[in-house]
Amino acid sequence: MNDLLRKALTEGGADVVGFADVGDFLKPEIAHLTKAISIGVFRNLNENTVHLLGNLKRKAVLILKKEGFKYLSIPADSDRIKNTFIAKLYPLFPHKMAATSAGIGWIGRNGLLISPEHGPRLSLATVLTDAPLKTGTPITTTLCGDCTLCVEHCPSGAITGNKWSRRKPYVELVRLQNCRDHKKERRRVNGKPNCGLCINICPHGRKEHKRVRVVEDSRVQKKII
Repeated sequence: MNDLLRKALTEGGADVVGFADVGDFLKPEIAHLTKAISIGVFRNLNENTVHLLGNLKRKAVLILKKEGFKYLSIPADSDRIKNTFIAKLYPLFPHKMAATSAGIGWIGRNGLLISPEHGPRLSLATVLTDAPLKTGTPITTTLCGDCTLCVEHCPSGAITGNKWSRRKPYVELVRLQNCRDHKKERRRVNGKPNCGLCINICPHGRKEHKRVRVVEDSRVQKKII
């Protein structure tokens, strides 16, 4: 089942696919769906990315449905605002929990999932299921080491510098109100809602990010020519 799902999802455009046992972290409403399929794409979270993640989740769901397993497809972050039943269920299970449980990455000081290959630049989707999947080894503590670049360069002072750990789930990583106020001011001044410094400054995945940008730029130049 793992190979079937991974093949279909990577062929469909997923850059990362992981499988996790999340039974210990589920609310009663979904406690029967103890396995998670974590899907990541190396793209900014925008309308096109949400559409791609939606297609990938549907591919996973079709396979699970065909094999007779139950499932629950969790919407991408920017899709939560829609007034749908599944969007209301989103707070029951965060994508980062599935990704860390699958061993895809850890939570950085910036509060974002950090992948060794892609840094904080993965957009995520999750499908919960009762299928008997083979699961990865969870990452339970931060692997940021002594790096504090995101703390030092955050213009709003929102990043506290604390380290994430499953053993300390309530440690404040980001002062959310500081971040919200900064975003609100940026939107008022130049129409842009995010500064993105905590993403761009992260050394993890930076080389891969530059490589992808070079490929994309070369494609654009070819179209212009």
